[in-house]
Amino acid sequence: MPDPVNFAVIGCGSMARGSHIPNLAQSNKARLHTCVDVNQSVLTELQGKYHDIRTTRDYRVAVADPNVQAICLATTEQLRLPVIEAVAKAAKPIYVEKPLARSLAEVYEIQRVVRQAGIPFCVGHNRRCSPAMVEAQRIFRQHMEHPAPCRWRFDRNPQERPRLPDDGVAGMSVRINDDWYSWKQWVFDKEQAPHGPMLFEMTHFTDVCNWFLAAEPEEVIALSHEPFNHGVVIRYADGQLATISMSANGTFAYPKELYECFGNGGAVIIDCMLEVRTAGIADAPARKTYAMIHDRHPQIGTEGGVSGWLSKKRAACAEAAAAGDTSLVLAANPDKGHAAILDQFVDEIQGRGPVVCGVDEAVRATRVAFAAIKSTQEKRAVRLEEV
Repeated sequence: MPDPVNFAVIGCGSMARGSHIPNLAQSNKARLHTCVDVNQSVLTELQGKYHDIRTTRDYRVAVADPNVQAICLATTEQLRLPVIEAVAKAAKPIYVEKPLARSLAEVYEIQRVVRQAGIPFCVGHNRRCSPAMVEAQRIFRQHMEHPAPCRWRFDRNPQERPRLPDDGVAGMSVRINDDWYSWKQWVFDKEQAPHGPMLFEMTHFTDVCNWFLAAEPEEVIALSHEPFNHGVVIRYADGQLATISMSANGTFAYPKELYECFGNGGAVIIDCMLEVRTAGIADAPARKTYAMIHDRHPQIGTEGGVSGWLSKKRAACAEAAAAGDTSLVLAANPDKGHAAILDQFVDEIQGRGPVVCGVDEAVRATRVAFAAIKSTQEKRAVRLEEV
């Protein structure tokens, strides 16, 4: 195996401290080398926890350090383009949290800078690296490209059934249950997050739809009651449709994400990355469960999957209520691919793996989100070429 890649993390907020920093510190493929933040108390805390790291309040120092081989950029969208320009000039790989930027103009400028520099570039659409999502996407794409319908498929009057051009075309449904009490404070700052969850959350799900349906998004229509409820329909060039329903007045006591994919007489269901179910696809497993992370109650819900997670979550909620500490509900999480995406990006950097989520794929997902934002503002369908 090649030597681990030295990363500098720029922006050490809750996302970095809760995910990227510990994942880099524990990785066999990457090494946490430097932490950068404007808040000295944050850097002092990190130095106490990770004794061999370097710290600085100036991102330019980290970018210029010859021992820093790659960058993990986890600032808010307010500070993205200048850092990306500096990293591109230094010809270093960079991982960037989503969404890519706050405006389309900045999104396109980032795309131009990255293409011109030719550097490895990855955007944090981490669902692409979740074990459950990876397997489900593989099963669904295999079925769509090489249909394997079950011989028992109910077929009424096959001799009289009309031949329709849309026969087999896929449809996808995404349901998001969130609780806005958990949101970080910057979310409510219109300077930092002018479009709210229609951008900072939606790009996750527009990217998943693009990835699963493997076609060019063409038109979007959306309704929104900011900041809590959103409904988005995406039409693709080949006639496929994806619908995304997001509610932020939900509960952490129930799984957050449900993806349902239908096409060619088959179904692939991903229930919060805890289990994948299939139906109508010959030889595909009917149900498979996936390991959870940060599980404080391994003796509860040993059957795994959604039912096991619900048992663990009930125990965590009771524990949180008894202790008066609501953070205790954050246990037994599905593996959303946060660790895997960084490891796979290292493989990409070292030429041992494919592009994980490059700038063009990220721009495509972001354009769909901006089309949805424009649709809600103008109360009409918006074609992608308009954005």
